[in-house]
Amino acid sequence: MGIEVGGLLGLIWLVILIWAIVKVAKSSSGAISKLLWILILLFFPLVGFIIWLLLGPKG
Repeated sequence: MGIEVGGLLGLIWLVILIWAIVKVAKSSSGAISKLLWILILLFFPLVGFIIWLLLGPKG
């Protein structure tokens, strides 16, 4: 049962991460800013996502 739950949570986390990357890519920020946020989200998924939620989206 643990494998199924872990797999489901991993899938949910992947969907959330992809959603954040798409939101960054569609934002009106500059290209370098977008690239940095996407790299942060890819290399530091949990911490990067939390930082992005706190500092990234405006309005």
